[in-house]
Amino acid sequence: MRLRGRFAFAWAPAAGLLLVVLSAACSSPAAEDSGPPISGRQQTELPPQGSAEAYAEQLESMVQTGIVAWGITQPEVIQAMRAVPRHEFVPPEYLGQAYENHPLPIGYGQTISQPYIVALMTQELDLEPGDRVLEIGTGSGYQAAVLGQLEVEVYSMEIVEPLALAAEERLRSLGYADIQLRHADGYLGWPEEAPFDAIVVTAAPDHVPQPLLLQLAVGGVLVIPVGPVGGYQELWRITRTAETSYDSASLGGVRFVPLVREEQGG
Repeated sequence: MRLRGRFAFAWAPAAGLLLVVLSAACSSPAAEDSGPPISGRQQTELPPQGSAEAYAEQLESMVQTGIVAWGITQPEVIQAMRAVPRHEFVPPEYLGQAYENHPLPIGYGQTISQPYIVALMTQELDLEPGDRVLEIGTGSGYQAAVLGQLEVEVYSMEIVEPLALAAEERLRSLGYADIQLRHADGYLGWPEEAPFDAIVVTAAPDHVPQPLLLQLAVGGVLVIPVGPVGGYQELWRITRTAETSYDSASLGGVRFVPLVREEQGG
């Protein structure tokens, strides 16, 4: 159930800042997107090594049971989820869970997002061919690869350097040469390439970063989880309706890893 949210704006003259406060009735978490797999879940049997057919069957099952059955309706997004081999983006020790509908650890305290959440956030961006999209939190590169299937310009930022380097190599090897990658603090966005028609944030800050709001084009959409570290957050869809006006809607409760800042990223 989508909840309409409120934006409370406060201008701080001394700092020259437009402060944004989101509020909405909290709902039960729609999905979790952090931490290792929960023990006791039914595990998908590891396919024979190198078996493209086995992976293809698991991928199609994931799309049907974890994407379409969960309410994703945009054909382009469904096809993008079907086109990206998720097993290429998970560590070897988790290959047997690559197509299960939950997040998986990728090291450095980060995760590859739950497939449904990737599809939901992508659908909520409401992309058109040629749009310019900024992703904050490249991680393994999975979300960037899904975006790369949608005929849009993709810019992706990752603050953890080993993840950034590995994602770049992985994406290039899989043919996503047009995705622009940057190792930097995503909180600050990518001002040299702004404005963006859409921004998606794959880790949770405790407030909406002002630089991202300012780098959003008028009419553009920001999809971002916001909430406390270690707890459940709210997933928000924020639309810039004018130069100083934004509209927001809650997409429900989620749980993401916290957004890492420069002093934490190493």
